[in-house]
Amino acid sequence: MMRVLIVDDEHVEREGMRAILSRSFPSLSIIEARNGKLAIDVARERKPDLILMDIKMPGMSGLEAMEQIREDNPDTKFIMVTAYDTFEYMRQAIKLGATDYLLKPSKINDIIDIVGKVIKQIMLEQKSRISTKRQQQIFQKTMSVIETDVVTQLLFDHVHEVHLDMLVEILGIETKAEMFVINIHLPAGSEDNYSKIKEVVRQTGYSLVGALHSNQLPIIVFRTNGISYRSQATSLAREILSVRENPNEDGWFIGIGKVYPSLDDVRKSYQEALISCLDIAAPVKYKFYPDIPGDNYESNDQVKLLQKELPDLIRFGQWEQAQVKIINVIRLFENNGINPLQAQQRILEVLWTVSKVLNELGIDSDTPLYSYRTLDYRQLRSETVSLLGQMKQLHTEYYQRLEADNVEQIKRYIIEHSHEDISLEALGKRMGLSPIYISKIFKEKIGVNYIDFLTECRIERAKKLMADPNRSIKEIAIEVGYHEPNYFSKVFKKMVRISPSDYQKTVLGKKD
Repeated sequence: MMRVLIVDDEHVEREGMRAILSRSFPSLSIIEARNGKLAIDVARERKPDLILMDIKMPGMSGLEAMEQIREDNPDTKFIMVTAYDTFEYMRQAIKLGATDYLLKPSKINDIIDIVGKVIKQIMLEQKSRISTKRQQQIFQKTMSVIETDVVTQLLFDHVHEVHLDMLVEILGIETKAEMFVINIHLPAGSEDNYSKIKEVVRQTGYSLVGALHSNQLPIIVFRTNGISYRSQATSLAREILSVRENPNEDGWFIGIGKVYPSLDDVRKSYQEALISCLDIAAPVKYKFYPDIPGDNYESNDQVKLLQKELPDLIRFGQWEQAQVKIINVIRLFENNGINPLQAQQRILEVLWTVSKVLNELGIDSDTPLYSYRTLDYRQLRSETVSLLGQMKQLHTEYYQRLEADNVEQIKRYIIEHSHEDISLEALGKRMGLSPIYISKIFKEKIGVNYIDFLTECRIERAKKLMADPNRSIKEIAIEVGYHEPNYFSKVFKKMVRISPSDYQKTVLGKKD
């Protein structure tokens, strides 16, 4: 574990720096010292890899402490921290061997950036200093753990203590490189082949080998320039299969997913590689996606029909009907004896159709992916319902925001234009919405129908105008949108419980 010593005479500064480093680099072991003299003692005992040293402290300065610490710990890195942006301080610090410096106060991003760079430099130097075979083995095991952790976070819905971005940076992975996934199905009891497979994979190019779980071993393979995808994958598959002591040993099979342009899409290739491992009894022990056995015609026809029906159901928010139809197709697969993994792929294609419709509606929806290789139809139904629920939630939240915005826009328009002839049809054209939709959301969101709200707006406007003694009731009626003063009077009296003329007299009387 990398050790970092924070040296500052101000407790608040130490605590603040500890909080930032703990949150950003949770694997660090952080220790503190409140002055230069204590820093020397702590450094002698704990031998920190990195010291963040305040330059200006009572008694022994940070520069003096740094000079003494380096005598016993020449490999320790220093980041000098100072509130004084002067050349002389920086010149002395650099002369003594400081790697970088921070000015007080520093932005959190600047601290993370500078400390992160020095940590990376320390890791590289530690790697280069490893000389004994045992130390090299320890380092390789550490990198192997990081590698499997990266594969796990990329291919599954797992969140780990160390963020994926940091692990990717440690491994030096090009995040925008083309890649594909192969999934190796191993026979039970063949765990000893794991290290052999890893060695073979290392010799064939740059790849990330995941953890062996439930006889499945996923490998992310980065594309090699100058050779086709199929040639690279075929060559790698044959090399892996050569590990078998008995070429006729049952249970070995390799599924190969399609090529994708970045780490963001690699889970799709993994799903495809899993699907390609359906028929492990096939004579050829590797298979490319989508070269998988076809399901029966009835199931295939139902999937195609479902993919045609779903878009309209999703657009109109009929999620319950959509779920019933999808579950019925899953039952059809089960009744026809289709392999659950193959059914999972077909249903995944159906869910991709749903996701595509959401994106067309302007709803930001990630491509749905199953988080595990299904073992039975109960699992398939359960996670399918879960994935549908997640997409339904996105749909519901989007339209709740949209309806709220629409209601406010419609209300504002009616208030500002209530004196005009506003029909539902005219309002619909103006807002780009159907009259039926406007009528529906008005009743649901405001609690009154459209015409009642329009009437309220006109009457409220009329009340304000009646405060002007120079305006007649007829003029006011026409100005708020009523061409028949008698009808206006009738509506006004119904709403206010008093005639317009009496209301105006009352208002003017109070004004006087």
